[in-house]
Amino acid sequence: MELKQIKYFIEVAKREHVTEAADAMHIAQSAVSRQLFKLEEELGVNLFIREGRNVRLTPIGKIFMEHMEKAIHVIDEAEQVIKEYTDPERGTVHIGFPSSLASNMLPTSISAFREEHPNVKFKLKQGTYYELVEAVKKSEINMALLGPIPQNEPKLKGTILFSENMVALLPVRHPLANEPGIKLNQLRKDSFVLFRKGFILRNVVVDACNQLGFHPQVSFEGEDIEAIKGLVSAGLGVTLIPEITLIDHIPHGTVKVPIINPNVSRTVGVMVSAERSLLPTEKRFYEFLKNFYMRLEKFQN
Repeated sequence: MELKQIKYFIEVAKREHVTEAADAMHIAQSAVSRQLFKLEEELGVNLFIREGRNVRLTPIGKIFMEHMEKAIHVIDEAEQVIKEYTDPERGTVHIGFPSSLASNMLPTSISAFREEHPNVKFKLKQGTYYELVEAVKKSEINMALLGPIPQNEPKLKGTILFSENMVALLPVRHPLANEPGIKLNQLRKDSFVLFRKGFILRNVVVDACNQLGFHPQVSFEGEDIEAIKGLVSAGLGVTLIPEITLIDHIPHGTVKVPIINPNVSRTVGVMVSAERSLLPTEKRFYEFLKNFYMRLEKFQN
């Protein structure tokens, strides 16, 4: 079994068409077909069901595909390690992030890092908290910025960079809008605008309310921090969001009010696999993040 056969196989399997796969790889269709037949002959099984010009994977072909995608990832990563070993200043950082860290923390961190390492590239993946946790576990990405940092995940290693408060975002005409601070219990009769179920920031808010003996009445749900802000701006409810998401600006028609009781906060940090090493360039970025936020915390204090 040769590497080129595996690459041909994966490309054809994804496109379900030999000619289209051959065109994408700039290889003659006959050469691709010949290598696929040789691969099947060597394995002793049919990997494809052929339907004219179209093909689709057999059940054993689907299983083979899963293993070969993992194998190609390992090979690609090994090649990247070699490239970065000779020049880690020109490597690529593969990192995931949620929407709540997209507008401030992520660009701030990358911008500061690139001032010292201008030739490093970044490949970004946005997702929900749980999507990013799974992506690191499955080696789809090697690190992710998250808030809060996962606990009791044996396959993952989290490093807390800082902690931040959750604040109330209220419509400007809300009865509590002019208060210097509020108790969370004062919002028990309000309608809340929250992330939909499955988002970690929803859990943070719901858990804080539950500890005070009430469950938030959810009037609207969103999947993006800007959508949540917009719904509050429209007067459709109140919400609790990380203070970092309001650093650049507070949306028109809203006010930010600190929560003085109880303290509702989250940790923010970087998560990596506990089972595999970072690529050289990614390791530099990982160490940079720890030092950068340590210096920032000392400066603020």
